[in-house]
Amino acid sequence: MENKKPLILISNDDGYHSKGLASLIDMVGEFGHLLVCAPESARSGYSCAFSATEPLRLKLRRQCEGVDIWSCNGTPVDCVKMALAELCSRKPDMVIGGINHGDNASVNSHYSGTMGVTLEGCMKYIPSVAFSICDHSDDANFEPLTKIVKSITKQVLDNGLPKGVCLNVNFPVVEGDFKGIKICRMAHGTWGNEVVRCHHPRGYDYYWMTGSYTNDEPEAEDTDNWALTHGYVAITPTTIDVTAYEMIEQMKGWQL
Repeated sequence: MENKKPLILISNDDGYHSKGLASLIDMVGEFGHLLVCAPESARSGYSCAFSATEPLRLKLRRQCEGVDIWSCNGTPVDCVKMALAELCSRKPDMVIGGINHGDNASVNSHYSGTMGVTLEGCMKYIPSVAFSICDHSDDANFEPLTKIVKSITKQVLDNGLPKGVCLNVNFPVVEGDFKGIKICRMAHGTWGNEVVRCHHPRGYDYYWMTGSYTNDEPEAEDTDNWALTHGYVAITPTTIDVTAYEMIEQMKGWQL
């Protein structure tokens, strides 16, 4: 029987043209055939949203040995769903989201389209990983990430992940080498000052969504925020099941 190379499905929320996605393709191309289906333009903040009322389109952007790159006019999750339904000849061995321009640590993971990609893969029982860097610039330097991205990709392809668990991997921006890798939990944090009101010359108000993030437990050394702030790569195992199990017995005693 012919041994098939692994099939890796890649998407992101920065668009099929982003440097982070191109860098990821270069990093993991040696591990198998890459099928890329990414938004036709930036879709940051789309989380797990999908298109229920708009028609979707696919466009082949580039095809070369071992890599097929498609774009979709929908959300990051749309891209995964469309790829699985229309482009994959078989079930992928792995889904990768990223590499995202900007971190997806702490509560950012709930808003992230990159994590939307990864959670969608995980919900399809495919081992899935998100990669992000704490640098929003279009020309971010991804070269220092190469060794760790390759190592994690190989580990997941060789050994898989437990059902319902995916990995959220965030890289700091440092001078020189990373201090190491921390397997850590998501930090408790909050966003504030999220709405900026502006006044249009024609007499109406309009609004920009913005905000500033606050780490609500800056001294906790077991969190992704602490790891990134101190120069470590943060890996947070993330689950699909959001049940608060500790509340189940307590709520059985409620007088309802």
